[in-house]
Amino acid sequence: MAYQKVFKRYEIKYMITTEQMQRIMAAMTPYMMQDQFGHATIRNIYFDTDDYILARHSIVKPDFKEKLRMRSYSKAGKDSEVFVELKRKFDKVVYKRRVGLSEKQAMDWTCRRIRINATDLHSGQDTEANTNTGANMRSLPDELKPDSVVNQKPDKIGGDIDNNIAPNANSNIGIDTGSNKSSNIGGTIVGNSGSNLVNAQLGSEIDYFLDYYGNLKPAVFLSYDREAFKMKDGSDFRVTFDRNILARDCDLSLESDVYGTPVLEEGKALMELKCSGGIPLWMTKVLSQEHIYKTSFSKYGTAYTQMILPVLQQEHQAAVSMKESAERDPYTVPKTNAAPESISAKTAGTSKQNAEKHSEKHSEKHANKNKTYRHLPIPFLHWPFESGSLHIN
Repeated sequence: MAYQKVFKRYEIKYMITTEQMQRIMAAMTPYMMQDQFGHATIRNIYFDTDDYILARHSIVKPDFKEKLRMRSYSKAGKDSEVFVELKRKFDKVVYKRRVGLSEKQAMDWTCRRIRINATDLHSGQDTEANTNTGANMRSLPDELKPDSVVNQKPDKIGGDIDNNIAPNANSNIGIDTGSNKSSNIGGTIVGNSGSNLVNAQLGSEIDYFLDYYGNLKPAVFLSYDREAFKMKDGSDFRVTFDRNILARDCDLSLESDVYGTPVLEEGKALMELKCSGGIPLWMTKVLSQEHIYKTSFSKYGTAYTQMILPVLQQEHQAAVSMKESAERDPYTVPKTNAAPESISAKTAGTSKQNAEKHSEKHSEKHANKNKTYRHLPIPFLHWPFESGSLHIN
């Protein structure tokens, strides 16, 4: 199935009721129709670090944010087509890179960092490129180019597709072009095939992302029922409606069934308008009639805030309590179980005397210091839960 690999567009979100959704869909009928995926239950696996740096960065609504996910449009098998997607947002513009491959290849690449060939990736909608002139995507016919590179300046976020410059030219894992006839352009090896060229470039960007964050792993499974529509006249305006958004942090596989904790309130739906330019006039009238206003909403960020953050905050509070207890009495060891009956009173008394003796020596040694006993660092103690204290280089 042909699919678009490179996106550059605006994505405007609206929180609506299911009743409003039905009225909007009725108003769309003269202008729009379902796209190739139509109605689908989308499954996503979002990747993050052990300390959830991507989720924490997302919820503070920065000018720039990015995420990596694996997506399927139905329950996947080992050989089913899935997509590895690198999504970035900068200054309200969304940039997305997407490569299609089998579920097994996707897991091998993202989780086990096993090298795969660009020729093994699904070809999408690209055709042959002319390597004799530098082999770039602008040599493709306009009607075959992704919308983001037709009459657009090359975006520099995560590499330069137009000049075939990979963000990390020295990366030795991830995508291999698999071509004997290749040219070394911008420090990275690319093959003669247009599809191989684009796949190698996109793969290099994803490789760089994986290398940069180092310890990425599957963090959250997120699914939802989506109705997707495109324009009948072929323009790039799209509308999607997402309902039954469910999230979980276990059973992180696209081969698993859909279940989890609801992210949206009952009777709510998330509508997204996706376009490279303006919204059609007829849609602006519908939004005005329904009194619908845009909102900021991240599915993964909301799942993190509702499911994972409360647990981390509890652990943080427990760590703070442990710290305060240690400062009050540094030699008190928390008791989790009663002492065994076999320990004699004499032994217990001896232990107490040794502790008192050690305490006296400790006091004499530090008599000239006003500082209290220095406790060991506590995990999660200094996590920046407040939005103002989060900084990412």
